[in-house]
Amino acid sequence: MKLYFLRHGEAGDPAQWEGNDAERPLTDDGRRRMALEARTMRRLELGVDRVITSPLLRARQTAEIVAVELKRKDRVVTDSRLGPDFGPERLAEILRDNQDVHDLMLVGHEPSMSATIGRLIGGGRVELKKGGLARTDVPNPAQLSGELEWLLPPRALLADERR
Repeated sequence: MKLYFLRHGEAGDPAQWEGNDAERPLTDDGRRRMALEARTMRRLELGVDRVITSPLLRARQTAEIVAVELKRKDRVVTDSRLGPDFGPERLAEILRDNQDVHDLMLVGHEPSMSATIGRLIGGGRVELKKGGLARTDVPNPAQLSGELEWLLPPRALLADERR
């Protein structure tokens, strides 16, 4: 199974947000940048079969932008297990529930996404920036062990758009 971990785009300073943090949206610039990144993802021909997103608004917005560009809008699923308490145990549950999927994109938050990737690849420090994308290959999802194929910071996903 190919697992794509995507951290949500720029959502602004949580200290300045006055509402419920779960409803903190992407900024205008965050939406614009995610749309540009999504174009690069389309050109990479990721072949994503399903997009699973955290229920928090900024992650749902990120997933929607990417899914539309990848022509996978009908394959977006919201899953509370990708919320702030996401970790290896939640990942194992998600993988069990998605055994029929070959290429799965997970859209979530920090620090849990990076920590989970690190654990999945047997240790190591990984830092997934806002809008960053990582791919791990997991030969046997039941064993929760994989290999980091690549880790792209947002600036790499925006590189084609800056030319």
